[in-house]
Amino acid sequence: MPTSDDTRLTALAERLEAEDPRFAAALRHGRPRPPREYDHRWAWTAVTLGLVALGVGVVTSQGMVIAAALVATGAACHLFDRPR
Repeated sequence: MPTSDDTRLTALAERLEAEDPRFAAALRHGRPRPPREYDHRWAWTAVTLGLVALGVGVVTSQGMVIAAALVATGAACHLFDRPR
């Protein structure tokens, strides 16, 4: 006997609630919001901090600060592409 659509929809809703509770709550209240994987706020913050550190390193002529800022900015760019 095949499973009913209600059973599959309930399982899907439970999985969505477990993965992204804020998105599920927004759907329940009728005000949808983008899922968590489209929220790049922390990525932009990390890139901005890396670029500020790069500017400080250039102004103060500190090679280690420049190198660390370039590495930090490059690592922060990976936050834009979430693993699937």
